[in-house]
Amino acid sequence: MLVSHIITVTVPVSDQDRALAFYTGALGLEVRTDNPFPMGRWLTVAPKGAQSTLLLASWFPDMAPIDGLVLSSPDAGALADRLREHGVDAQGPTDEPWGRQLLFKDPFGNGFVVTEE
Repeated sequence: MLVSHIITVTVPVSDQDRALAFYTGALGLEVRTDNPFPMGRWLTVAPKGAQSTLLLASWFPDMAPIDGLVLSSPDAGALADRLREHGVDAQGPTDEPWGRQLLFKDPFGNGFVVTEE
């Protein structure tokens, strides 16, 4: 095997402080790193215990928002309620042939799919 893990996915954001508030507040992720970086901060978040992280990067002003990043939740309905409390237009959850899912966009236009565990 040549590649063994996905370590980090870069998520383009225009404001790292606002992104940090959203990803920790609305999604409940934890900060993994928050260190000075020549072009801003090396700021990563992840679910507790997860190996993969999201890098909230503000130094790619021309990077288009990502779409279709898939997250997992034990309760998509509770997550939808929490997102709506934070002003997010969460779509669902809906029951699909492959399982229950929720769709939403972060404040920067990045699109996510949440599948229920």
